[in-house]
Amino acid sequence: MNKNHAELCASPEWAAHLHNDVLPLAVARADLGRELLEVGPGPGAATEWLRTRVERLVAVEIEVEAASRLAARYAGTNVEICQGSGSTLKFANESFDSAASFTMLHHVSTMALQNRLLAELLRVLRPGGVLVGADSLPSQSLHAFHEGDIYNPVEPAAFLVRLQTLGYVDITISVGDRLTFSAHKPAPKGTGS
Repeated sequence: MNKNHAELCASPEWAAHLHNDVLPLAVARADLGRELLEVGPGPGAATEWLRTRVERLVAVEIEVEAASRLAARYAGTNVEICQGSGSTLKFANESFDSAASFTMLHHVSTMALQNRLLAELLRVLRPGGVLVGADSLPSQSLHAFHEGDIYNPVEPAAFLVRLQTLGYVDITISVGDRLTFSAHKPAPKGTGS
């Protein structure tokens, strides 16, 4: 994460933007269940909001220092912090009711790695579980903002097919100021959900 991100993502203004504008829209149609996996929490702005909506939240952060700060911040709460990569999750199949990814997919260096991460999230979701998320739309200003950092924006027009190809169903994608999405792991046949 470059200096621009470190400052913005840790700011109260960013947290307020996520809490008021991004997260409510992203989870509006989703039942998060009891156990949620969040990938790429950074300084934890989304984590703070999400943790009040589930019994247990596990956040996987790739940056060692960020994971350490989050672990100290959430010690003794319903949040567990794991340092590692979302593309190689250490959890068993069908471990979580829901998964979340907020403004981090564009920090994954290639489409293949993004797909691997999305496939891992599908693997650890329980049948009928939901992935919710949001990401920035491609722009010149965001490209400049990411100078010296990874910037690989998700192309909204192709994202539906990517999710379908990986095995997600009941997919909702919204494009406005940002890309917002929800996608489900297929439920067992005969359950009707």
